[in-house]
Amino acid sequence: MFGTYSTIWSPPKKSLGRLTKQHDIPQKARFITGGISPDHCRWISRFQIQRGTSDPHNYKSLADCFRTVFRNEGIYGFYKGILPPILAETPKRAVKFFTFEQYKKLLSLTGLPAGLALSVAGLGSGLTEALVVNPFEVVKVGLQANRDSFQVQPSTFSQARNIINADGFGLRGLNKGLTSTLGRHGVFNMIYFGFYFNVKDAIPASQDPTLEFLRKFAIGLASGTISSCVNIPFDVAKSRIQAPQPIPGEIKYRTCFQTMGLVYREEGYLALYKGLVPKIMRLGPGGAVMLLVYEYVSGWLNKNW
Repeated sequence: MFGTYSTIWSPPKKSLGRLTKQHDIPQKARFITGGISPDHCRWISRFQIQRGTSDPHNYKSLADCFRTVFRNEGIYGFYKGILPPILAETPKRAVKFFTFEQYKKLLSLTGLPAGLALSVAGLGSGLTEALVVNPFEVVKVGLQANRDSFQVQPSTFSQARNIINADGFGLRGLNKGLTSTLGRHGVFNMIYFGFYFNVKDAIPASQDPTLEFLRKFAIGLASGTISSCVNIPFDVAKSRIQAPQPIPGEIKYRTCFQTMGLVYREEGYLALYKGLVPKIMRLGPGGAVMLLVYEYVSGWLNKNW
């Protein structure tokens, strides 16, 4: 059912063990892909850090969140926390795709079934990616949780400096919420890569370029959507841990699974899926575009370079 390993542009019947230099993903494709995916959707963070209807800043819907931010924080309020993901995006995507390829090659030596090894390679790439991106996430969530006007809010670098001065670089400082970030990226990439390449190899390709593009886009869209639905509890936990605590000076959300359990007990299981709609709006089509851009750019570079 799962077919065999393949690089993103090579025919499905190529095995990992027979990969040659010409099948390596060009580094340039990774950096081009890094500039494509939108990763600064503040709506997700705002929904995930609110604590039910008792929260004085509770948003009733996505539209209500949009109106409230515009009314209270102005047009620039929509761009809070935009600099950290801009700085992180290119190296983040480069790490995602580069490490996926490397883990995939290593796993070809283990004898794991092809479909399973693709998912394990995705898991490894996600865990590696999380180590790179987590400090940027801490700064971004802190900025997006700030409800002051854009003009009086600290800058990105001031926010990072304040976090370091107060709590250092460790798990209470610039790497706060690392376990949740590892879960978020690990689970997402495991499903994202595993689903896309397994299903793509299982569904026959079309000779019509338009239909082939639509086939890949549909699989990528499903991959990004399913991955977002499965990993969002880790995302909620990450946002709760990294955002300012409900009571200053008191740490309520400490660890990944403790936070998930606390949110479930206090707010119900649906609270673990807060921000799902904007997350799917971002990572459903965004995930499809990212894979397609990577695949087609890689193929072009491989042919012309």
